[in-house]
Amino acid sequence: MRQFSQYGSAPRRGFGFGPGTISPFIKWMIIANVAVFIVQSINVFPQLAWTLGLTPARFFAEFPNLLYQPLTYMFLHGSFGHIFFNMFILWMFGTEIEFSLKTRRFARFYILAGLAGAVLTMIVKSAQTIPMVGASAAIYGVLAAYWVSFPNRHLYVYFLFPVKVKWAIPGMMLLGFLFGGPNVAHFAHLGGAVFGFLYHKSDWRFMSFARRIKGLRYKRQTAKLEKNRQKAEEIMKRVDDILDKINEVGLENISKEDRKFLEEASSHLSDRKIND
Repeated sequence: MRQFSQYGSAPRRGFGFGPGTISPFIKWMIIANVAVFIVQSINVFPQLAWTLGLTPARFFAEFPNLLYQPLTYMFLHGSFGHIFFNMFILWMFGTEIEFSLKTRRFARFYILAGLAGAVLTMIVKSAQTIPMVGASAAIYGVLAAYWVSFPNRHLYVYFLFPVKVKWAIPGMMLLGFLFGGPNVAHFAHLGGAVFGFLYHKSDWRFMSFARRIKGLRYKRQTAKLEKNRQKAEEIMKRVDDILDKINEVGLENISKEDRKFLEEASSHLSDRKIND
């Protein structure tokens, strides 16, 4: 990733390196990942990668004891270069995506991209006994989101050659696949990238579905309130009739049924006031 410089990621003119700022969630992700890497580096917990990294074979053999691993693995890294380039790319390409999606939604997207990478790895490499670590699946999700969102922006290869995002990011991913080496979690990268692509391409459908669910809930709540209102009106109408009867014949001359109804109506109306 060192050979790429960003153009136009922030609302400013001319050549620019990076987004020029840092968004809230990305700031905390960098802090969290660096803190964990420091703990790894000073070797306070020698088994940290074995415990928190994702090992598919152990995950299935000890299920459900290691359900945390598909989340925790993305906070560990194997080397300084590993964490540096992951966090650099996250800042470089993720900042504007976070500002676009808003922090809470971007945080959900980032975590889900990492989980998607974990799930695909566990499906394809279920017998793997080596722990998988790194935020790369989530990072690839961010790259895919940037690719979908800003395809015609330019990245400067080696700070000299302008290449559109729609060509540069797939090229970066392809180079990573071809020359990443045997210890690279390619299926995690693929899972994160595919999730990032599908999430942003299908986002309007997800939002429409969410709005429909909210609409159904609102209709149900409205119908329930209307039903309660009608029931309260019916109760008050009968109460008024009984009170008119009391005025005519006296309380001692009304039926037991009317007395019981007044008691129940009083209790029902009292409960409604408390609940309201």
